Amino acid sequence: MTVNANENTNANRSTSTSTSATRRLRAALSAAMICGAITAVLPGAASAEPSADAGSVRPTAVERVSVAADGTQANDDSSGASIAPAGHRVVFTSYANNLSPGDTGRNEEAFVRELATGQNRKFGSGYPVGPPMLSSDGEIVAHLGYRYNHMALYQYSLGSMGWWTAYTCSIHTCDAAMGEGQGQQAFSVSFRHPETNQRVEIRRPDTGGLQTIDVVHNRAPIRPSISKDGTRLAYQDGGEKDVFLWDWSGNAVTGPIEGPGKAAELVQLSDEGGKAVYLSGSDTYVHDTASGTAQHVPNVKGVAIDPTGRYLLHTPSGTTGPAPLTLRDLVTGTDETVTDRPASAEVDAVSSGGRHVVFQSAADDIVPGDTNGKTDIFLRTFH
Repeated sequence: MTVNANENTNANRSTSTSTSATRRLRAALSAAMICGAITAVLPGAASAEPSADAGSVRPTAVERVSVAADGTQANDDSSGASIAPAGHRVVFTSYANNLSPGDTGRNEEAFVRELATGQNRKFGSGYPVGPPMLSSDGEIVAHLGYRYNHMALYQYSLGSMGWWTAYTCSIHTCDAAMGEGQGQQAFSVSFRHPETNQRVEIRRPDTGGLQTIDVVHNRAPIRPSISKDGTRLAYQDGGEKDVFLWDWSGNAVTGPIEGPGKAAELVQLSDEGGKAVYLSGSDTYVHDTASGTAQHVPNVKGVAIDPTGRYLLHTPSGTTGPAPLTLRDLVTGTDETVTDRPASAEVDAVSSGGRHVVFQSAADDIVPGDTNGKTDIFLRTFH
């Protein structure tokens, strides 16, 4: 569907608080099942010995996942990794052409890695624009890319059907977020000069139809983040530096959630929709969408939150590039080291229950045998 630049909207921002009490929590796999499936070291795959990091309550292991099935190192850079909530799949982009059989190109392409088997599958429907995405059930991989002179969301089913679709979301630029499947998606779209407005759109969970919920009168980033079931959406007005929430039950927009006169930047909405992470000043805040209160996490820069909303991935406040990564249990206040080397991570970098974290780093001493001199994707597993 092509967005019409002249379409009007009657969506208005409301300051009302959602009255919905419904919460859909993701069914969690047991720790034993997850660790057994994920932490087994594949033949030839470099993996560090399990260790107990300073301050940790769980022993950990780390492995490099941007390698071929036989452990061969990638011959070019990899980046933009996300992990499925269940912790069984990782998606990333790479310029390497030796990660999957028959790959002879040298363009950046999207790959899906099955962590239980170490097999990589290339998703080759157009060149990715930005990091690829996995749906909340881990069954659909998607990425934005150009389609003629439009921006489109390319999607591929990882099941037996293997179909792909390309949804044309904008005639200029587009950002997207995915819930459980094609019925739970959000977009921010903008148009060519001289138009300066952007629209925030969502597929309604009741009808599957596309609905405009807000119009933002600038071109600054919106970065939508949607819950698994599509009933909640968080987004930012990057120009005004405000963060807003939309709730399907009342079809209302609430915010700015950070309060008046305070600049904020959205990080991510948790998959179950109960927590919205945003940055303000040198601190991170975890907003509870039910109570409207926020947990203050001082002097850290939030990077991602796990699907349940309990574990916050963060880096030192004020960093603008690769830096050490730490995982915090927001209930106990415990910090666990993900890596003490310069690294970076995307939203959707943490699996449910904080069991796994994917990140990228150019450091060559995270795992043994890293001699390719490239940026690689790593997986930290907490047992």
